[in-house]
Amino acid sequence: MAGLFYEEFKIGQIFDHPIRRTITETDNVLFTTMTHNPARLHLDEEYMKNESPYGTRIVNSTFTLALMVGISVHETTLGTTAANLGWDEVRFPKPLFHGDTIRVETEILDKRLSNSRPDNGIVIFQHRAFNQKNELVASCKRSGLMLRKSDD
Repeated sequence: MAGLFYEEFKIGQIFDHPIRRTITETDNVLFTTMTHNPARLHLDEEYMKNESPYGTRIVNSTFTLALMVGISVHETTLGTTAANLGWDEVRFPKPLFHGDTIRVETEILDKRLSNSRPDNGIVIFQHRAFNQKNELVASCKRSGLMLRKSDD
């Protein structure tokens, strides 16, 4: 089990996740079509060349969100999460493009014991994704219901 238990997280702790990911055209097209998103922003190169300020297709932001959180799992919550409680303040200050490489960092913002589940605690994670130019491309706060260490 690679994830940390509730007690092992420290407020202010920052994880610089070692996985980096270059986003391909296939990633973007498959994710966009699998989720039934017909937006021209992701699928229509000619439209984007002629009608957008970007000049090319942009990566689906929900793929960016999923990838950002997914990259964070191994060092933080793998095997120690009871539930994902929600995502707040999701932002995409810059778009991602095919060929961009992202890296992710996670900061522990807050934590508290669960009022209704004595075996769990709630941890607030701040995830941030950066492109290869070190520009912030995505961020979100995530609330995780985390397992506590057993007293055995």
